[in-house]
Amino acid sequence: MPTSSTLLIDDRLLVAHLLEAPLPLPEHSSLATTTYWYYRACRAAASGGSGQLSGPFRALDSRRQGEAIGAMLRLPDRIGLPDGRPLVPEMVAVHRRHPQLNLLNIEAAAAARLLAARVALSPAAADGVLPAILDDEHIDWVTLEAR
Repeated sequence: MPTSSTLLIDDRLLVAHLLEAPLPLPEHSSLATTTYWYYRACRAAASGGSGQLSGPFRALDSRRQGEAIGAMLRLPDRIGLPDGRPLVPEMVAVHRRHPQLNLLNIEAAAAARLLAARVALSPAAADGVLPAILDDEHIDWVTLEAR
């Protein structure tokens, strides 16, 4: 699959981007994420837990934290989400080829295929099972880390 101008970012990168952490994003890339990654980021922001996703929100003062949670819940238009109608059949196709995958990874691979996107993974996600699936699906991916 050719390199696309669409960059599909995982939940950790989404949090970092919306909290304005410096990310080495390619120039002229349009950003997108998956519904599941977006949900996980919002859940982490709103829950106030102590995990990797919610940690950046807990580090903010209460005023900035409220603003950041609000920003998460109102995903900016500049970050795309794939349309569910064509996405679901693509998810079924990915699942048929990779029945061992969980829903999060199925959606990520399917969204990348549907959008012809390059996938940007945080270092933690790059250590998981998704990179091998992306390689198998001939989907370009890269590891990015917030600074």
